Amino acid sequence: MTQRFLTITPDDGQDVLKALSAPARLSILKLLHESGPLNVNDIADGVGLPQSSTSTHVNALESAGLIRTEAQRARKGSQKVCHSAYDEIVLSFEGPKTREEDVIEVAMPVGLYSAFDVVAPCGMCSAEGIVGFLDSPDTFLSPDRMRAELLWFTVGYVEYQFPNNARIAGRDILELELVLELSSEVPGTSSDWPSDITISINGTPVVTWTAPGDFGDRRGKFTPTWWKLAGSQYGHLKSFRITADGTFLDGVKVSDTGLQDVELEEHRSIRVRFAVPENAEHPGGLNIFGRSFGNYDQDILLRLRV
Repeated sequence: MTQRFLTITPDDGQDVLKALSAPARLSILKLLHESGPLNVNDIADGVGLPQSSTSTHVNALESAGLIRTEAQRARKGSQKVCHSAYDEIVLSFEGPKTREEDVIEVAMPVGLYSAFDVVAPCGMCSAEGIVGFLDSPDTFLSPDRMRAELLWFTVGYVEYQFPNNARIAGRDILELELVLELSSEVPGTSSDWPSDITISINGTPVVTWTAPGDFGDRRGKFTPTWWKLAGSQYGHLKSFRITADGTFLDGVKVSDTGLQDVELEEHRSIRVRFAVPENAEHPGGLNIFGRSFGNYDQDILLRLRV
């Protein structure tokens, strides 16, 4: 699964719009998005409402399909645990239009890098367990790396080779966007552990983002239960976007490096490198979270708008 989004129109989204009309329900959705699954009592505490009122709002959100619930055992009987159904809800006033008409998207599993050079501490995990040996860079050569959905290293890089499907289709690229979940890497965890992570496209550095920390204060929404809380739990979902006008980080322009500088039309593939250089001001390592780890159930996404 990629990031979960719901697009509605005024014609087909009446139930959703009605459910979102109450500020308390918006607060509940925001709480679930930030904190992960919660039972009704915890939601009531989090939004400061009586349990009875919270139950009414939860039922309305569930009826509209904005949350899903499941029964889990409790000390006495069972409890209703609520999950957020979507990460984004978009109200569109345009006519029917599919994303595929103007966006070409490729989801790259974390373990399918095409080149690497990493320094320990380092390692990889699949949803089921550790891949190979911890703190052994040679493990990054293992065919089992294809199962990896979390990888980390201290200094070095991993590089992914995406197909240039726009070039294959004979379409002009107007924008390239990368979306993935990242954090720094420290043995254990630390929310104050900055790391300068540089992203390059086809060998051209386009942006350096300083990850603020390696987070373990709570379990990631999708991190498997076997992964100890003492390990990296989640990161930040970041959007790196390149247009003819420059490079943008989460919508804010950070450099003048544009599409013309990464020569997409000249290559049949798009090479994307995530690096922590040894000479970085903050060489604080790197975690890349895939589908079964962190707070976002997605791989590394590359989107080409054409």
